[in-house]
Amino acid sequence: MLKRTILISLSLFLCCNMATAQKKTPLYLDDTQPLEDRVEDALARMTTEEKVALIHAQSKFSSPGVPRLGIPENWMSDGPHGIRAEVMWDEWYGANWTNDSCIAFPALTCLAASWDPALSKAYGVAIGEEARYRNKNVLLGPGVNIYRTPLNGRNFEYMGEDPFLASKMVVPYIHGVQQNGVAACVKHFAVNNQEEHRHGIDVVVSDRALHEIYLPAFKAAVHEGKAWAIMGAYNKYKGQYCCHNEFLLNDILKKDWGFDGVVVSDWGGTHDTNQAIKNGLDMEFGSWTDGLSWGASNAYDNYYLANPYLDLLKKGKVTDNELNDKVRRVLRLSFRTTMNKNRPWGSFGTEEHALVGRTIAQAGIVLLKNEKHTLPIDLNQHKKILVVGENATKSMTIGGGSSSLKVKYEVSPLEGIQHFVGNRGSVKFVEGYRSPAVREQDVEGAVDPESEFIDYVQLRQEAVEAARQADFVVFVGGLNKNPGQDCEGGDRSTMDLSYEQDALIDALVQANTNLAIVMISGNAYTMPWVKRVPAILQAWYGGTEAGNALAPILFGEVNPSGKLPFTFPAKLTDNGAHAIGEYPGENGRVEYKDDIFVGYRWTEKEKIKPLFAFGHGLSYTTFEYGKVHLTNNSMDIEGSLTASVTVKNTGSREGAEIVQLYIGEKKPKVSRPLKELKGFEKIHLQPNEEQTIFFTIDKNLLSFYDEEKQQWSVEPGKFELFIGAASDNILTKTSFTVKK
Repeated sequence: MLKRTILISLSLFLCCNMATAQKKTPLYLDDTQPLEDRVEDALARMTTEEKVALIHAQSKFSSPGVPRLGIPENWMSDGPHGIRAEVMWDEWYGANWTNDSCIAFPALTCLAASWDPALSKAYGVAIGEEARYRNKNVLLGPGVNIYRTPLNGRNFEYMGEDPFLASKMVVPYIHGVQQNGVAACVKHFAVNNQEEHRHGIDVVVSDRALHEIYLPAFKAAVHEGKAWAIMGAYNKYKGQYCCHNEFLLNDILKKDWGFDGVVVSDWGGTHDTNQAIKNGLDMEFGSWTDGLSWGASNAYDNYYLANPYLDLLKKGKVTDNELNDKVRRVLRLSFRTTMNKNRPWGSFGTEEHALVGRTIAQAGIVLLKNEKHTLPIDLNQHKKILVVGENATKSMTIGGGSSSLKVKYEVSPLEGIQHFVGNRGSVKFVEGYRSPAVREQDVEGAVDPESEFIDYVQLRQEAVEAARQADFVVFVGGLNKNPGQDCEGGDRSTMDLSYEQDALIDALVQANTNLAIVMISGNAYTMPWVKRVPAILQAWYGGTEAGNALAPILFGEVNPSGKLPFTFPAKLTDNGAHAIGEYPGENGRVEYKDDIFVGYRWTEKEKIKPLFAFGHGLSYTTFEYGKVHLTNNSMDIEGSLTASVTVKNTGSREGAEIVQLYIGEKKPKVSRPLKELKGFEKIHLQPNEEQTIFFTIDKNLLSFYDEEKQQWSVEPGKFELFIGAASDNILTKTSFTVKK
C-alpha cells in the first residue's frame, strides 16, 4: 500500500511539472520575439489604470512599471556630463547616499571642440556604463540646442553653433549610451536657445531656419542615432508649449521622422491635460511635486496625465487611441532597456572612465593664441611657476543646475600643474580674484551665505607682486557655475568677464610677459586684453580629470588639437541675435530675426571680423595643405563627386589637425550663407607625415529648405568648395557645377 501511494505521488508530481514545463512563456516576456509583437501582447494585458500609471512620474526621477506583469519601473538620471547623485523621493535635496559619487565627464562644449566622433562614442559608452551600473535606464542627455547667443547660461551643455558639427557629434554619443541598455534622451526639443523667460517665451522662427539650423541635430539623433527618447523644451513654438506641441511632436518628430521612442516632458514643462493627450507627450515628469497641490497627499496622481486623464477616459470624453500610442512607446522603452536580458552590467566611478574623460578634455582644449612660442612652458628655463586665479582651485562639477554632480574626485588646474611639475620646479598659487559665495545646490536647509566685501584691489596687488618674482605666470579664470554665469535657469547679463578679471590680466601682463591665460567656460567672453597677452588657452569644463588634462598641454607633453565649436565675437553686438536687438524678446515672444545666419554665417554675411572664428585652433606644430582635387568639375543633382586634399605635418612634433570642408552657392536664388560646414576629419600626423582626406559631395550637402515647397531642394548652378583649418582660414578652394 505504501509503495502504491509513493508511485501515485511520483506520477502526480511528474505530471504537474510536465504541465508547467509545457506552459508557454507570455509573449511579452520572451525577448526572442519581435519587439512590436511583445509590445502588443503586453498592451492587451493591461488595465486602463495601469496604462495611465505608466505615463507619468511616481517620484522626482522615476515612473511606475506594471508590477502585476513584471514590468519594471523607469529611472531617469540627469546628464549629460555624469550620473547625478540620488535625491529624496520627492525633493531635489540629496539623499546622502555614500555610494553614488560619479565620474564627471567634460561638458559637451568640450566634446564638440574635439571634433572627434570616435571620442564622442567613447564618451557615450563610458557614461552609459555609469548609468547602467546605477540602474538608470534613461539618461537625460545629450543636449543639442544651437548656440545662438553667448549669453545663454546653458550653452556649456550643448554642442556649439553649427548644425552639421552637432549632428556628427551627437550620433556616436547616442550609440555609445544605448549599447548599455540605457536610453539617451536628446534634449531640448526644440528652439530652446536661451534661459531667460524659458518657461513661457514663444519663439518665432522661419520654417527655413527651423529646418536648416535648429532641427538637424535632432533629426540626426532620430534617423542615424536611433535615439530611444526625446525631451521637450520649456519654451513655446507656434503658441504651444514644446512639451505638448502638435507641429513639433506629432507632425515633425513622429510623422515625418518616424520616431518610435518616448517623448519625455522637461520637469514642470507640462501645462494642460488635453494638449498633453493630443499633442505628442508620452511621459510626464515634474509637474506637481510639492505633495500639497490641489490638496492631495500624493501629488503624482494629480499630474495632467494622471487622474485628470483617467477621469476623461472613464467619462468617454477621450478615446484610448492616444493612450495606447503612449503606452506602446513606454513599453518599447522598457523592452529596450530594463527588460533586455542581454544588458551589460555597467561599471561606475572607475579609473577607465576617468581616463576617457581626461582624453576628451585634452582633445577639446583649444590653443587660441600663441605668440613667440610662449607655450609650451619650458621647465628648463622657467623653474618658478606662479598660478593665479580662483578658477585654478574652484570646483566646477557642482552647481550650474541640472549638470551639478557629486563626484568621486576632481583634479583642479592647480593640482594638475603641481603634480606635473613635481620636483622639477616650484609652483606657487595666489588667488588674484574671487567670486562671491553662493548657496549650496540641492542641500536641504541650505541658506544664502552672508555677503562679504571682496577687496579686488588688494587681491590684484598680491598677484602682481608675486608675478614679478615668477619665471612664468599661468592665469586661470573665465566663468563658473554660479547663477548668472554658466548656469541653468538664467542667462548672463553681459558678455564681459566678472570679478574684475580684465583689470587683473592687464596688471599681470605688465608685471610679467611670460604669461599664459587659461580660460574655463562654456561660453564666449570679451577680451579687451587680447592683443597684449601672448598666449591663450580655452579649457572648458573638463570634469574629474580637468587639471591632469590641462597640465600636459601647458608643458608640452601633449599637443593641443581642439577647435572652437562656436564663434567668439569681439563684442556682443557682433552676434546676430543681439545686433538686430530682439534678444531676449518682449511681451512673451522672441523673434529670430537673424534667421539662418547664426554664428559664422552671420559674421561672414555682415563682413564682421570675429575675435576668434568658428573652427579656429592652433597647434605646437605646423600643417601644410595641398591643392584640393575633384573627381569631376560637375555633377547631376542625383549624383555625387569626391573632393580630396593632402595635408602634411611640416613641424617637428606629432600633432592632430582638423580638416574642415565648407560649401557655398555662387549665385543662389534665395539668400544663403557665404559658406557652410559640410565635412570635417581629424587626422593625427607624425613630423613629415602626410595624409590624403576624401570628402563625398552629394545633394544632401547642397540643399536648402524651400519654404514654398516645404521640402529640401537643390538648385542647378555653380558652387564653391573651401577646405581649411578654420572658417576664416581657408587654404585651398575650387568650384563645381550642379546640373539638372
